[in-house]
Amino acid sequence: MRNNRLGVIGALAAVLVAATVPAAEAHGDRPPTLADLAERHGRYFGSATDNPELVDRPYTAFLGSEFDQITPGNGMKWYATEPHKGVFDFTQGDEIVALARADHQKVRGHTLVWHSQLPEWLTGREWTATELRAVLKKHIQTEVRHYRGKIYAWDVVNEAFNEDGTYRETVFYKTLGPGYIADALRWAHQADPKAKLYLNDYNVEATGPKSDAYYELAKQLKAQGVPLHGFGLQTHLALQYGYPDTLENNLRRFARLGLDTALTEVDVRMQLPATEEKLAQQADWYRDMTEACLAVRRCVGITVWDYTDKYSWIPAFFPGEGAALPWDEELRPKPAYFALRRALR
Repeated sequence: MRNNRLGVIGALAAVLVAATVPAAEAHGDRPPTLADLAERHGRYFGSATDNPELVDRPYTAFLGSEFDQITPGNGMKWYATEPHKGVFDFTQGDEIVALARADHQKVRGHTLVWHSQLPEWLTGREWTATELRAVLKKHIQTEVRHYRGKIYAWDVVNEAFNEDGTYRETVFYKTLGPGYIADALRWAHQADPKAKLYLNDYNVEATGPKSDAYYELAKQLKAQGVPLHGFGLQTHLALQYGYPDTLENNLRRFARLGLDTALTEVDVRMQLPATEEKLAQQADWYRDMTEACLAVRRCVGITVWDYTDKYSWIPAFFPGEGAALPWDEELRPKPAYFALRRALR
């Protein structure tokens, strides 16, 4: 049972929620959380978080009570964990793992191999294939061994393809070729045989060139006996670009390969200002994506990319856009939150 810690703002939000939830759904003096509702379907419902906001007590109280899964937004990426060659620092990741374990939450490791947020020592020079292969193996295995038994799943390789389905020209691909993906999965599995290993990307929710490329790669890896266990669909959506209507079918085809799937970084941004109409459409999308996951047995869970607009990454990366998450900047639930509850009920 998760630690039911609620700060002042979290308690006010709980009162607002309780007013909308049938009495028969209540767990004692509180309504069931999103995690409670998801557990009834054999799923988890999680949130990303990041180290700077952990000093916000009302935020962390609600983080610890509403969700049963946590993803570190940045603290396990290469720049944070190996800032100097061969010198590892797991301080940020350890802080989030400790917080999650105190609240009996599972942790998704994010991410071992990615073209972005790499340290300068790695990107600032040329590597031979032999050199980079050794560096990559050491990084993966050192990090995975450090968290062995504490991480239920890893995003092993993140964002490996372009929108047209061609391989992204990363330092790893250019130096090692496409085989770096299978090697990364094998090395991670050696370091923690019990962890679930995923490929993860954005704009793969609908069927199309990019998700097709992952489907074909997954088929090849499975045929070769490579330890691939799941496919993560980030699900960063934007109202102005339309909803991915083929999401459920896409989840099903990966399931037929024997893979789990998960919606790993969910948010639904909009062009500001937010209006009642936009918030209602956003709520519909949150409902629809949740129902799509529930309809496919091997879709194991949903993670919002932080739960509150207060700490959303969207405004900094998409100027003029935001309001992407189910709680607003004051930790008050939005229509999207209630749509999630209805979908999970």
